[in-house]
Amino acid sequence: MLKQHRELSMSVRRTIENNEEAGIRPSKTFQSFVAAAMGHRELNFIEKDVRNYITREVRNVSEQEDAKEFRKYLLRMKEKN
Repeated sequence: MLKQHRELSMSVRRTIENNEEAGIRPSKTFQSFVAAAMGHRELNFIEKDVRNYITREVRNVSEQEDAKEFRKYLLRMKEKN
């Protein structure tokens, strides 16, 4: 399957996020999609897409949290001065 033809639908993304929060490994998440679709060929994505989505989402959340913490730090420093 060509890279430009692969995509994760919103329902797939939500399932991946729920499974990640529950601590289910990406390989098990992907295998559940394979079982539901009756085979790899029926999916519009591969396991690497699932892993990449998790990595991007976790990184995005971490960056947002870092920015919030940095803002809090700056506000504390402003109050001290």
